[in-house]
Amino acid sequence: MLLVDDHRLVLESLARVLDEEPDINIVGTATTVAEAKDVAREPVDVVLMDYRLPDGTGVEATRTIKARWPGSRIIMLTAVDDDETVLESIQAGADGYLTKDKAIDDVVATVRAANAGATLLPRDVIVTIAKRVAESRDRQAERTPVEALTPRELEVLKALVEGLSTPDICERLVITPNTLRTHVQNIMGKLHVHSKLEAVSFALRYKLVEPPRAE
Repeated sequence: MLLVDDHRLVLESLARVLDEEPDINIVGTATTVAEAKDVAREPVDVVLMDYRLPDGTGVEATRTIKARWPGSRIIMLTAVDDDETVLESIQAGADGYLTKDKAIDDVVATVRAANAGATLLPRDVIVTIAKRVAESRDRQAERTPVEALTPRELEVLKALVEGLSTPDICERLVITPNTLRTHVQNIMGKLHVHSKLEAVSFALRYKLVEPPRAE
């Protein structure tokens, strides 16, 4: 995996902790957008991406890496926890979102889940997306035509919007993780998006499914 953070102490601490995990291999570190783009010239499975960097934001690096390696899983790590940052990260293709107040165990668990292809859709993030989409929907331009989703794909998309985990979706739909992964890839391809989070945002913006209820 690749670690991107402009604070050397944070970067070194994360690298030390994550490198101790037997199933996690650090292939590189970066402290700027330019360095992140350069290190990611080779394929990378998971990226832990800082939002604020000296020469820009992690969003720019995320777009570049996702364009090169669509299969890379990018987790945005930031001290900024506002709606604009969340949505900007999602639109860039981020697969997950963590604030820097999370315990290191949460970071390790999220990295491991990302590498395993698990769904990274916290319910509070989805509710935030739903709220922002509802506020801005009337200002959106007409969407580009997309290929229709099958009834099964709509069931999967609805489960993603509800914030269900991979095991919960598989149990509800009585499918295997590999089958779920195939459905998600097909959904993303048809909607022309780059992550599950972006698929959720698209689905809510264009009313493909009903928004989740805040608990």
